[in-house]
Amino acid sequence: MEAVAKAWAHVRGNLRRSAGQRLFDQWLKPVVLIDGSSAEAVRLGLPSSFMTQWVRNHYSERLLLEFRAVLPDCASVTLETIAEEPKRVLTPVAEAPAAAPAERPQFDARFTFQRFVTDATNRVAFNAAKAVAQPGTPQFSPLYLHAGTGQGKTHLMHAIGHAFLEANPEATAIYVTAERFMFEFVQALRAKDTHAFKTRLRSVDLLMIDDLQFIGGKDATQEEFFHTVNEFMSSGKRLVIAADRAPQALEGFETRLAGRLGSGLVADIKPAELELRRAIVAQKLKDMPAVDMPHEVMDLLAARITTNVRELEGALNRLVAYAQLNEETITIDFATVTLGEVLRTAQRRITIDEIQRAVSAHFEVKQIDLISERRAVAIARPRQIAMYLAKRLTTRSLPEIGRKFGNRDHSTVIHAVKRIEDLRGKDSEIDGAVRTLMRTLEG
Repeated sequence: MEAVAKAWAHVRGNLRRSAGQRLFDQWLKPVVLIDGSSAEAVRLGLPSSFMTQWVRNHYSERLLLEFRAVLPDCASVTLETIAEEPKRVLTPVAEAPAAAPAERPQFDARFTFQRFVTDATNRVAFNAAKAVAQPGTPQFSPLYLHAGTGQGKTHLMHAIGHAFLEANPEATAIYVTAERFMFEFVQALRAKDTHAFKTRLRSVDLLMIDDLQFIGGKDATQEEFFHTVNEFMSSGKRLVIAADRAPQALEGFETRLAGRLGSGLVADIKPAELELRRAIVAQKLKDMPAVDMPHEVMDLLAARITTNVRELEGALNRLVAYAQLNEETITIDFATVTLGEVLRTAQRRITIDEIQRAVSAHFEVKQIDLISERRAVAIARPRQIAMYLAKRLTTRSLPEIGRKFGNRDHSTVIHAVKRIEDLRGKDSEIDGAVRTLMRTLEG
């Protein structure tokens, strides 16, 4: 049992780092290891069926993989609802310190403006967030950030909190999810003490509410939220809202509330493009000075995991953790094996034919030349680049790629991939062409 407890402490640490403090505190921190667990069958408990179902839906596979990395014989990880904490529940070692009071929230230290990587897809939202955090009368309120899951909304909200409290040491702030807002409001209604709830929220200098879409259709909660928005707007205080869509596109929201939310500054964050994803991977690796990751692996992550930044960071953390746990060197083959299912799930199905068309158009050669026997550099180099991209952007095997290029042997493909990898580090023109083609193919 001691081995399972140590494994659980290790798994918790990995989850805290990869999930981020907000998600970890809300959903994963309450998870406990139930006595009776074994190295083959781990039992985890949560305090409510709702939380159990959420963690089961989002983390079942991840938990099993994490435990198997340290307990090779682990066959199952079950999640159970425990109405009250069992008499013998193993508490994890080195538990995180208790959170600060709500009015002086302990914002995630990783989420600062300095660590937010920008480009054209998120620059407006970034600049708006910095403006809200500056001392003095806010230029606009509310600031409404909207983007898909995992694109950086929560990062910006934590960054606002850090910067605002640093510039205003005596100020107060609250960061809360819309679900938590609704829960606390319902609790206040039941306790017939809504006055204390309203006073606490409306007395702070900065209020930030995340994931607003989750109160769609909740009329009573929306009514209270509407009055809170009005209070902050009329008093000139800072209000920041985040959701997964624009105010007018929120489902189950009153028109007057959507109008209020849209009356400040609405800033969207578009999905990160290839260059930004590559820069994000590089930024994250700065926090891991002991990790040696080849450029081609960084490119693989950025090119193949396109869904959202959070999944990209999760894949990076998983790759590094598995390499360290298994004392392996991170190579392109190790990354492909370790992240196989992640890469297959995240990847848009790019075909070799698409790659050949894009390369022939970029270098102004005929597509048929790429599969011909011609060896002139003007043809051979684009052919090598096309093979390189086929290896990086598709799940085709080396023999399959070779057949698509005039029935060439797989060793020819290996040579082409290695040659382009080498040239990318020496020739800026080749590197630029590869990056441009990756953007084109992903688009």
